[in-house]
Amino acid sequence: MAEKPTPEERDYILNLVKPHLDLQVTSFGQPVRSVVRIDKRPAMYGGNGTVYLLQMFDRGELVNNRIGCYMVLPGKGDESGFHEHGRRKEEELYVVMSGKGLYLDRDGEIGTVREQIITRGQITAVKGDGFHSVINTEEEPLILFVITTNEPK
Repeated sequence: MAEKPTPEERDYILNLVKPHLDLQVTSFGQPVRSVVRIDKRPAMYGGNGTVYLLQMFDRGELVNNRIGCYMVLPGKGDESGFHEHGRRKEEELYVVMSGKGLYLDRDGEIGTVREQIITRGQITAVKGDGFHSVINTEEEPLILFVITTNEPK
């Protein structure tokens, strides 16, 4: 479950990301802005460590999208555990912005796990019966841009 980070954690995460990304959002008809909020996710989906979600858009602001955020896995071993999107009729894309990690996916809850090293510029996608997970394998932060879209009705 998402928690609100302390002011010190918020500053730490923003300073950790700052050398890797410019956190500006230019949204049509809106003033240029930055992060709307930061969600702290300890043991995200049963994973190790803590993951931070830098929400770049308010709820309902994006058409047909549920999430458009930066997912920050601050240190080695931080992980978003296996989870799926099919029951919610979603597809989720990860765009690696910085760092290096291990992306895992599988077909269903008990399918064979496939592993892929991911680095800057790579994109992953999951939908339907697919489950996925990501682990930071380095000391530097792993930063992904996450887009979670709703399947067409």
